[in-house]
Amino acid sequence: MTDLYALGLGVGTQNAKAEWLEIFYPQPLLKPSAAVAKAVAEALDYQGGNQALPLNSDKLSALASALEAAGDSEQAAIVKSFQDSKRPLVATLLSEDAAPSSVPEGYLKLHLISHRLVKPHGTVLDGLFGTLPNVAWTNQGAIDLAELPERQLQARLNGELIDVDCVDKFPKMTNYVVPAGVRIAHTARVRLGAYIGEGTTVMHEGFVNFNAGTAGPGMIEGRISAGVFVGKGSDLGGGCSTMGTLSGGGNIIISVGDECLLGANAGIGIPLGDRCTVEAGLYITAGTKVIVLDDTGAEVEKIKARDLAGKSDLLFRRNSISGAIECKTNKSAVALNEELHANN
Repeated sequence: MTDLYALGLGVGTQNAKAEWLEIFYPQPLLKPSAAVAKAVAEALDYQGGNQALPLNSDKLSALASALEAAGDSEQAAIVKSFQDSKRPLVATLLSEDAAPSSVPEGYLKLHLISHRLVKPHGTVLDGLFGTLPNVAWTNQGAIDLAELPERQLQARLNGELIDVDCVDKFPKMTNYVVPAGVRIAHTARVRLGAYIGEGTTVMHEGFVNFNAGTAGPGMIEGRISAGVFVGKGSDLGGGCSTMGTLSGGGNIIISVGDECLLGANAGIGIPLGDRCTVEAGLYITAGTKVIVLDDTGAEVEKIKARDLAGKSDLLFRRNSISGAIECKTNKSAVALNEELHANN
């Protein structure tokens, strides 16, 4: 019996050297049933491991029949739609959740997140940057950067124009999947590999990186950096920022709890618990010195912001007179101290 961590049947783009630039998986599967895994393995002569297997017409016929016999009519229909493809096709089978070692593997994992099959940090993405090529994303699809000048010249000679939207390792998510129940005002600001929960609105200045996202519902007018996940009912104000795993966050995983508010141009370098507020324009890093106030407004102690990481019901603000950064809570001084110094 064959067990698979993930399966993707895809169509993509290769360069002149037959190297993969990108892959579109219309319906990736996480932990497909044993019957489907067995059918695919037998039809493609799969011998185990994490592999990307090219598909030709003979394999497509065998695969479609095997999937129908296994009772997966949706995947069988996808394979049948591949029959007349003039683009390169691939079946990517992952026996384990390991660091991606090829472009098809990397793209399958990004699809798993954007299809809401796994959440950020829910699949291994180690080494992904080194695996994916830098690509010119154009109105004619993905183009290898080394081949771009020739393609541009040929297009001009044909009276056409190649419009290069961006040069990046990651394409925009909406060219691959549009999750149900979301609004995205500027699609180029949400990368493939973002997890956009139902009920989320990403406004024009909002940005969501790969391996990051929102549980939804929520309003995003700021930056959700790589590795950051935002809880339900939270609002990221215009121009605010979250420090991600690629921007100096170190080993600390930054997150935003439920029903939080980051004011306009605010920022965090610590994870927030639920129902927290950061005043507009205030950036809190792990080393920021904070005066903790109790529910009466009396000073409890001075600590670093990292000691408040993950705590709920906190309001971070500046003192309008002294300029000192304060944290006000509904809890008493005794209760606050007990929570701060607990090791659980």
